[in-house]
Amino acid sequence: MSARATDAAVHETVAARLHDVGQRYTDQRRRLVEILAVARSPLSIPDILRGRRGLPQSSVYRILSDLVDAGVVRRIVSEEDDFGRYELTEDLTGHHHHVICSTCGRTRDVTLPTDVEGTLDGTLDGVARTAGFADVSHRLDLVGTCEACAAAHAPPHR
Repeated sequence: MSARATDAAVHETVAARLHDVGQRYTDQRRRLVEILAVARSPLSIPDILRGRRGLPQSSVYRILSDLVDAGVVRRIVSEEDDFGRYELTEDLTGHHHHVICSTCGRTRDVTLPTDVEGTLDGTLDGVARTAGFADVSHRLDLVGTCEACAAAHAPPHR
């Protein structure tokens, strides 16, 4: 999703999913959905809270848990840092993958070219069928070192 205001259809979907699990779409939940919708990558709770008044940390934890339970948000967990990161589910934002820094945990969204994604889908569908699975999806996380960490750990030039 781009940095524009969140599409009304997204808000309708979120409200319906919350209703299905007995929850209301409150102003704070709407605000958190907006924050995640305009983010260019999954956000940690410190990222969400940074510079935002009126969002108590305890409320953010609870709201994120409710949004995960309702199928609106997914939690991205990496072994590289201590923070889970959160993003709207792909059915709300579009299919994508992640690159994750193995040093600092920084996570970025990446979209593969259509032909590469098609080849990957076909290959993984074949693997799934061979293993006796059907109706599979995939998530690809590339793990490496981000530019900032690589520069910080590079040997000095002589």
